Amino acid sequence: MKAANLGVLFLIELGALAGAAWWGFTRDVATPVAWLLGLAAPGLLIALWALFGARKARHRMHGVARFGFEALWFGAGVLALLAVGDTAGAVTLAGLVVVGKSLAAVWGQ
Repeated sequence: MKAANLGVLFLIELGALAGAAWWGFTRDVATPVAWLLGLAAPGLLIALWALFGARKARHRMHGVARFGFEALWFGAGVLALLAVGDTAGAVTLAGLVVVGKSLAAVWGQ
């Protein structure tokens, strides 16, 4: 079960990034700007994760700060899905985040 949860945690990270990209690529702006947003939105999330969330992050957060960071980070993916009109995807992602992160906390992952 613990190994499966690690897989779920990785998939929800990808889901948040995909939601951010989808949001960017579907903005009603000129095509080059939409491409820029579609690449920059997940790029920003990746940079933030690398700085603060990754196991070997330079400024890795712990405790309440980490909880807040992850809530904002995954919340950005959920909000991006809501913004493109994928309510079911947003609810699914949010539910998987709550369950996966809760199990990770209990199991020390």
